[in-house]
Amino acid sequence: MRRLLNVLLLALPIAIGSRLLHWPDWATFAAAAVALLPLAGWIGRATEEAAARMGAGLGGLMNATFGNAAELILTLFALKAGLLDVVKASLTGSIIGNTLLVLGLSALVGGLRHGTQKFPVRPTGRHAAMMILAVSAMALPAVFATVVRKPFVREEVSVGISILLLATYGAYLYFSYFWKRREDTGRAAPPETRGRWSVRKIFAILGASVVGTAVAGELLVGAIEPVSKQLGLSRFFIGLIVIPILGNVAENYSAIVFASRNKMDLALSIAANSSTQIAVFVAPLLVLVSLLIRPMDLTFQPIELVTLFASSAIFAYISLDGETNWLEGIQLLALYLIAAVAFFFLPG
Repeated sequence: MRRLLNVLLLALPIAIGSRLLHWPDWATFAAAAVALLPLAGWIGRATEEAAARMGAGLGGLMNATFGNAAELILTLFALKAGLLDVVKASLTGSIIGNTLLVLGLSALVGGLRHGTQKFPVRPTGRHAAMMILAVSAMALPAVFATVVRKPFVREEVSVGISILLLATYGAYLYFSYFWKRREDTGRAAPPETRGRWSVRKIFAILGASVVGTAVAGELLVGAIEPVSKQLGLSRFFIGLIVIPILGNVAENYSAIVFASRNKMDLALSIAANSSTQIAVFVAPLLVLVSLLIRPMDLTFQPIELVTLFASSAIFAYISLDGETNWLEGIQLLALYLIAAVAFFFLPG
């Protein structure tokens, strides 16, 4: 798999050449999209090595920070290009993609191979609580917008909510990676494995991967509008389905592999962590950064909010009993495909 990812890195110079030589926009879009796959994989590998070398506290914090680096870079370029609908759609798509598509595929693959798979309920419950908090916070500006029509006031409300979400996320990270570790001191714990990479190698690969992702992201975002017209796909659909899958493909693959090895707790942790980061870190951070570029609020379309509430509700429901099976995987995938069909026919 890693050899294949390394071969796919050749797509980045192809994408750059496509832009410079004025090839068709779909060629630039496709090459940049393919290049994002190995780049996201290398970011994930570097953060895993950092977690192994730095320990559960700092390593876990670094893993959480860079877990959605590709997604954040893509949305920043879309924000700079003024594609606010694409930005919001990609945020929604990342959340439902992780809670429905990734978790659904993991439960299906793991369930077919190992039957009913069990996982700890308590940490999953924390993820579910954060998801419900975030989705509720994302719904409030939309309700507020029906009463107050002034864009400036809506932006002020979104900024206030974003600051509170980031503060809550900070408390969540501290509790998850430092406070719980202090509580568990003295208890039996699995030995930490030392990373095989040096710290210099970790940051060199991480830096190179982030720069490569930035280049590929700029090329892909620049081709979204013409490709949308050429293929007859709405920008909304591209932002909601295509971009999230590209930005999270490395994590998605890892979750499915863990489930196939009967490690459903790790698969669920990957899906839940990624969704939580998007909802309470990436989305509010984009709102604050947008003040320097092009102001964006947290007002989402009703169909997005309905899908978000449905995905967070079904995620919370599945986490209550501490087990999954292949039927629940099919149910999650069915809801994702139903949403994708609806989004495909939306204008935008």
